Amino acid sequence: MLTQLQSLNRSYKAAVIALLDTLLVLLSLWLAFSLRLGELYHPQGKQLLLFAVVPLIAIPLYIRLGLYRAVIRYIGHRAMITIGYANALLVLLWSLLPFYLSNYFHWELFSPRSLPLIFWMVLCILVGGSRQVARWFMAGAFRERKGNHVLIYGAGEAGVQLALSLSQSSHFRLLGFIDDDVGLKGHQIAGLTVLGGLPVIPELRGDYETLEVLLALPSATQDDRRRILRELEQVEVAVRSMPSLDQVALGQAYLTELNEIDLTDLLGRASVQADPELLQQSVKGRQVLVTGAGGSIGSELCRQLLQQAPRCLVLLEHNEFSLYQVEAELRQRIELFDLPTELVAVLGTVLDRSRMQRLIGGYRIQTLYHAAAYKHVPIVEQNVIPGVQNNVLGTWVVAQLAMQLKVERFVLISTDKAVRPTNTMGASKRLAEMVLQGLQCHPENSVTRFMMVRFGNVLGSSGSVIPLFQRQIAQGGPVTVTDPEITRYFMTIPEAASLVIQAASLGQGGELFVLDMGAPVRIADLAQRMIRLSGHRVAGGRRSGVEIRYTGLRPGEKLYEELLIGDNVTGTSHPQIMMAHEEGPDSAQLELIIGALTEQVEQQAVEPLRALMLQHVSGFLPQCGNQDLLSRCEQR
Repeated sequence: MLTQLQSLNRSYKAAVIALLDTLLVLLSLWLAFSLRLGELYHPQGKQLLLFAVVPLIAIPLYIRLGLYRAVIRYIGHRAMITIGYANALLVLLWSLLPFYLSNYFHWELFSPRSLPLIFWMVLCILVGGSRQVARWFMAGAFRERKGNHVLIYGAGEAGVQLALSLSQSSHFRLLGFIDDDVGLKGHQIAGLTVLGGLPVIPELRGDYETLEVLLALPSATQDDRRRILRELEQVEVAVRSMPSLDQVALGQAYLTELNEIDLTDLLGRASVQADPELLQQSVKGRQVLVTGAGGSIGSELCRQLLQQAPRCLVLLEHNEFSLYQVEAELRQRIELFDLPTELVAVLGTVLDRSRMQRLIGGYRIQTLYHAAAYKHVPIVEQNVIPGVQNNVLGTWVVAQLAMQLKVERFVLISTDKAVRPTNTMGASKRLAEMVLQGLQCHPENSVTRFMMVRFGNVLGSSGSVIPLFQRQIAQGGPVTVTDPEITRYFMTIPEAASLVIQAASLGQGGELFVLDMGAPVRIADLAQRMIRLSGHRVAGGRRSGVEIRYTGLRPGEKLYEELLIGDNVTGTSHPQIMMAHEEGPDSAQLELIIGALTEQVEQQAVEPLRALMLQHVSGFLPQCGNQDLLSRCEQR
């Protein structure tokens, strides 16, 4: 029945409510008479006229004052005030009837002087109360609630809004608020009790098997959030959080939107403060090109570059759907914020020299961010030729054209896997760095400043362990980790993109910038934290829970990543950007290397290509033999 009523359109719902109000108004008048007289009232004769007229006054008045525009599910105190006001007008107009009818028609109608006040009170109780009861039914207050038992951490304005929102759903069983303010303990807020601070949660964890904590702390500092998460991790409760106030203000999220735990809180990384001058210096009012614009880093670069108001932002991407997605998002931002930037989306590959020449020359590119690359270690290990072709020869094509067409700044997005690489992907990225080092000292280069920015893993990128762990935990495990001792550096995608843009402004040509990634993170520890903060236990011994299963290192994978080949590193004016000094080839050596690589790629010769990388990439020590799929297929 309730479902059928909810499925009606607005006009039908209003008609049903108006019919109910008609009955309630008549009932209210009868009750008012009965209460005043102290017995059940039986209207007779002309007295019935008073009952016949009251709905004719009430319904038009309720319509005029908007009582049928209010959504019952979300009705609040303002609507109840309006109902009280409408009922007061109704009683006033109705109470004039006996006076006018007696004077003009000489009809004697019985209406005690205290009746209007009683009538108004009964009206407010029945008409207003009917809406509250309907609201409770709509919100599921009388239905059995399913799902996790929920605590809301934070009894401030954000917590209250979250509680009111969740109270409409039958999928949450709200237990109360948790708040560090001792003075609030025991108080009732939004119909829920403030149970106390953090120490209360372990006690409740023993009483409820499915306990979830929702962090309603959008203005809390990162240090406070980390402290709370460390405590909650020990209790092994599921934790979700509301977005930050900045995200809400920018329209990137709703205040009542619940997210997985912020991964920056999980890793304990301090936020990076961007230098506005460095962000704008190489971008504002300029012609900018991003290759690989549809990838994780490329798309975030585009978002942040757009905020700096370039004259023209050109996106190059070889994946059609990725290009469509990033272009649609950026055009929406341009319209929303009325940005002056011309946006150009180009489908193509960095290996297409003639198309790249037309693109860079036609749009007179001044700053170029080269993010196009194959980055997934096992896939590149199994596809050596396309990996080297795209990562090395693609960089050579774009960088050489940038030099010839006088691009002012060229920034290569590199990786920590280029340091003493154990895999083809890392070796190819080191060769890409060497391309820029060689071209920087090329005798024909009089304008272009080539720069490389090297950093580790980014959270949330395609192939990142974080989303993989989240999916595995949601499925009940096991969570797969390659080795108990494997460690990685982590940084968020927005952090990395911001620092890349700033590094481009710092460079004078030939620099290899290294981003401060903080301390390396043990992947097994990260998996354990994610399991515990999802409300599960880590399986071990006789203890049941989500299992962590070690699968062994994949082809080309190494235990520890590094950011520097040597110790020759200096700081810059930015605290999170360092500058490494590593030897590279001169322009003549570079052309010989590229010529040899091109020849082996054209001949599809994997083993000679690996031999060339061993010869020219310092510290390259392959972790495995030839894993190329086509080579192995031909050897069958």
